[in-house]
Amino acid sequence: MREFSSLEVKVVDNDLEKAIKLLKKKIQNDGLFRRLKLKKSYEKPSEYRRRKRRESERRCRLSRLKKARYWS
Repeated sequence: MREFSSLEVKVVDNDLEKAIKLLKKKIQNDGLFRRLKLKKSYEKPSEYRRRKRRESERRCRLSRLKKARYWS
């Protein structure tokens, strides 16, 4: 079962513009825009596998860099 997390932004001193900017940044960092874009159109199975493999390689590369930075 997938767990959903809510994005929350607090408005301070009625500064709505700043709150909207923060919300947009959180949504972008979460990857929601990317997922919505992918759902708009059909993705061939081969493209899906290729995209998943690239994402996996990127995650592995980033984790290796973080480990190398931590252990050095």
